[in-house]
Amino acid sequence: MDFQVVVLAGGTSKELVPLVSKEVPKALLPIANRPVLSYILELLEASNLKDLIVVVEGEEAAVRVGGWITGAYVDRLHVEVARVPEDVGTAGALRAVAHHLTASDILVVSGDLVCDVPPGAVAAAHRRHDAVVTALLCAVPVSGPSETGASGGKDKAKKPGRYNIIGLDPTTQFLLYIATGAEVEKDIRFQKSILRAVGQMEIRADLMDAHLYAFKRSVLQEVLDQKDTFNSIKQDVLPYLVRTQLRSELSSNGMSQAEENWNGKVASQDNQALSSQQLPPGMIPTVPSFHELYAFCPNGSSPPKRTHKCCVYIASKGKYCARLNSIQAFSDINRDVIGEASHLSGYSFSAHNNIIHPSAELGSKTTVGPQCMLGEGSQLGDKCSVKRSVIGRHCRIGSNVKVVNSVIMNHVAIADGCSIQGSVVCSNVQLQERVVLKDCQVGAGYVVTAGSEYKGESLARKEKSQS
Repeated sequence: MDFQVVVLAGGTSKELVPLVSKEVPKALLPIANRPVLSYILELLEASNLKDLIVVVEGEEAAVRVGGWITGAYVDRLHVEVARVPEDVGTAGALRAVAHHLTASDILVVSGDLVCDVPPGAVAAAHRRHDAVVTALLCAVPVSGPSETGASGGKDKAKKPGRYNIIGLDPTTQFLLYIATGAEVEKDIRFQKSILRAVGQMEIRADLMDAHLYAFKRSVLQEVLDQKDTFNSIKQDVLPYLVRTQLRSELSSNGMSQAEENWNGKVASQDNQALSSQQLPPGMIPTVPSFHELYAFCPNGSSPPKRTHKCCVYIASKGKYCARLNSIQAFSDINRDVIGEASHLSGYSFSAHNNIIHPSAELGSKTTVGPQCMLGEGSQLGDKCSVKRSVIGRHCRIGSNVKVVNSVIMNHVAIADGCSIQGSVVCSNVQLQERVVLKDCQVGAGYVVTAGSEYKGESLARKEKSQS
């Protein structure tokens, strides 16, 4: 489709400590024993988008990610790995590779996205509308252990977080308003001029910006050049493009910005059912709706020069879409990919609805339940129980061990009598006899001493300070 693709793969994200480390950057965190980055690369490959720049923060992370891509995708994708400094932000990362971008349209996608929406569909919608940006929107995932989980009772109150407030035109093709993050807790202010131009705007709080965007390269380049303080695509670049799409209309109608605001309150309690907001009675405009504005112009005049279109592609309800941007999300996505979203895993499941590698060994009276995964070369002793969990490669697990709702990475040694629930155990960890972990994260290489019990703790080796 002659789109160039930029995959923003991050580095060692602070929100994911102790799961990430110098050895395991975010892009290589395992989802069902595959690096999370593999999910988006294979999704792009399936849409025949094979010309990629993968942007990684930090030198060590870039070397590791580049080495893995070379081994895994040789002869399949044309990938250039670009290293940028840590913490440059998503807009900063794009700015750093802008000189490599030559295609008329660019697809920008987060390397932590696990989803089954074809990027080619977003690219096609972008071309069809001749938009400057087209953003993929998905249903907000509900976070936390499933109702069947051991801690299901307490988690019934878990609701989707408020991700964004999004204003759409009545056809739900044009993005007219977006507020993200901290902004959404305040009263929402809409410009009257936008409402006057569109006639009606549907306000949605049940959609997530999936961090997959198609951009017209010339416009993206211009914004990155002119707005050198912009740090984030989602919080700076996208809202700016949305705000400026009617600017020529605004300046020509002679109203000052001070008179432009109309307050709309978004009910914080009811996240889903936010109805269409209209101008107060007596102010309903007579101009054509937003999308018709582009079809023709009153008095046969040509369209205003500064007008551009910001579009959305809304994934259908049954599609899976989540981002690995927190420890909770890491656990949720691992559970989903071997559970209800198992089609994403790339593995075939057994008659017992689980994945047990042929080389794995199970002791007597050991059970591995449905929606579980057991990696290559791993061994479990007698009378073990594994439920709704992923166990990595070459793990040595003793007898009478319980693993529930957890992710165990590679080369982990778990001694007899341990109990692990709702936890993440990173590679090369040793759990000595009778360790009990509940809702914990254990960083790579850590040793948990015999008989220890931890709840809600993050255990990690101290990083050696640079002297």
